[in-house]
Amino acid sequence: MEELFLGWLRDYGYTILFIWSMMEGEMGLIMAGIMSHTGHMQILIAIVVAGLGGFVGDQIYFYIGRYNKQFIYRRLKTQRRKFALAHLLLQKYGWPIIFIQRYLYGMRTVIPMSIGVTRYSAKMFALINFCSAIVWAAFTISLAYILGEELLAIVHWIKDHFYLAIPLALLLGGGIAWYFHYQTRK
Repeated sequence: MEELFLGWLRDYGYTILFIWSMMEGEMGLIMAGIMSHTGHMQILIAIVVAGLGGFVGDQIYFYIGRYNKQFIYRRLKTQRRKFALAHLLLQKYGWPIIFIQRYLYGMRTVIPMSIGVTRYSAKMFALINFCSAIVWAAFTISLAYILGEELLAIVHWIKDHFYLAIPLALLLGGGIAWYFHYQTRK
């Protein structure tokens, strides 16, 4: 199974990276950095592909907000607080919030949609979003490229000690989930 997965990454790596960057991104960028480190990808092409994927994904979210306001208000009732926070952040900080939105956990899809709901300029959003996506991809992939040997050592340790990795991941993930749940209750 592992060889099949690695074969897919080698054959369709840039396509997978583009799609992954549109949806979430960080793990895909780290994988691209490691694959660039091992020589299976070209780092500059990976940065461009990931940057374009992040840009396209956020543009889609922006236009979902721009042309489907009632659908968003009706369907995303559970995200109302995040939408209100995104509006407040945009009013208080302006364009820098667009630039850093992809680093804000839990807000990456909400901020472009909530900005789309406002009268913010689509051209200005696209320009800032493009610059942000390229910087995001370059920074994350380059960091993973530089730390490639260390990241590979961690992956090999996890493979060798898989019986410990699952409980540790559950403990860490549960702790993080509990923390965020506790913080949102306040």
